[in-house]
Amino acid sequence: MDLTGSLAVVTGATAGIGRATAFALGRAGARVAICARTEANVHAAVRELKAAGIDALGMACDVSDPACVEAFAAFVTRERGAPRLLVNNAGIGRFKPLAELSLADWDETMGVNVRSLYLVSRSFLKGMVDAGGGTIVNVASLAGKNGVEGGTAYCASKHAVLGFSKALMLEVRRHNVRVVTICPGSVDTGFRESRANRTRVLTADDVAHAVLATLTVSDRAMISELDIRPTNP
Repeated sequence: MDLTGSLAVVTGATAGIGRATAFALGRAGARVAICARTEANVHAAVRELKAAGIDALGMACDVSDPACVEAFAAFVTRERGAPRLLVNNAGIGRFKPLAELSLADWDETMGVNVRSLYLVSRSFLKGMVDAGGGTIVNVASLAGKNGVEGGTAYCASKHAVLGFSKALMLEVRRHNVRVVTICPGSVDTGFRESRANRTRVLTADDVAHAVLATLTVSDRAMISELDIRPTNP
C-alpha cells in the first residue's frame, strides 16, 4: 500500500507511540489528522508536524467521550474527507494492586483503552468503507496476552483490544478494510515507571516502524497481529 496522499487519523498523538507514528506516517507521504486530550499539546504537535513538511491538522478530543469523538470525526471529515488509515493509539495505565484500585481507576482505563475503540472506529468506519477500504490499527500490548502484577485493569483492557480487533477484522475484511493489532512489549515512553536500563527496551520509533510495516504491505495481504518486544530485555 502506497501511503502517499492517504489521510491517516492517529489518536493520542502528542507523545510516545502516537507522536512517533504520526511522524512516521507523515514522512511516508500520508496526510495526518491527530487528537489528544490537551489542546495546547495538540497545537504544538501540529506545528511540529507542519515544520517537518507534513500536511497535518488536529483538535483536542477525549476519545472516551461520545460527543468529543463525534466532533473530532466531523472536523476531520469536513477538513480532509474520509481517512484511509486509522491508528487507535490512545491509552492509559493504572497500575495498582486490586485492593487499591478504585472504581474510577477501572472505569477510566476501560473508557480510554476500550470504549474509545468502539467510538472512534465506528465514527470513521462508514466513510472508510464508502471510500473503498482502508486499514484500522489498534495498539494493544503484550499485556493483552499475559498477566502483569498490579495490572488487572490494564491487562483486562488490552485483552479486550485483542478480542475487539479479531472480531472486527472478520466483519470488515469483505469491505476491503484491514484490521491490525500491534502488541508492544516494554517501551521507553514514560508510560509506566522509570526503567533502570533504557537501552534494553523498545523506543516509540520502534513501534511506529512496526505500524508502518503493517500498512505498507501489498493491499492483498493483511498482517492482522504483530508482536514487538525488546531483543535482549
